Amino acid sequence: MQNMPRLAISLPILLFALTACATARPAADEPPPLPEASNVALGQRAYADGPIIQPVAVLEDSRCPENVTCVWAGQLRLKMVWVRPGGRLQPFEVTLGKQTPLADGTIQLESVSPARRTDKVIRPEDYRFAFRFMGGL
Repeated sequence: MQNMPRLAISLPILLFALTACATARPAADEPPPLPEASNVALGQRAYADGPIIQPVAVLEDSRCPENVTCVWAGQLRLKMVWVRPGGRLQPFEVTLGKQTPLADGTIQLESVSPARRTDKVIRPEDYRFAFRFMGGL
């Protein structure tokens, strides 16, 4: 009988501690959080430290294959979309390694994978891109 008051006090504390560990789930109508812009597939939207961007299509991939020696390094050009506030889409292009004006700063396509090879064709769904946004103000 003496343990009953202790149990009555301990049980609510234990229940509170267990519910505090539960993870919050987003509501069904909330979109999942956007990934960072370090490993983005074609058609995938990503948060680039400011703007929301989406690579749409590879316009040119003339990068030198890694299993040959080239005179010119080649380039990769990518058709992009900037998802503006309010959901408006603004198309633009980026070239690997070059800064492109966007929003209040510039965005740069920093890397592309996989590397090109002469013995393998890269399928569109295999491309992954890494971007860096350098904000203005």
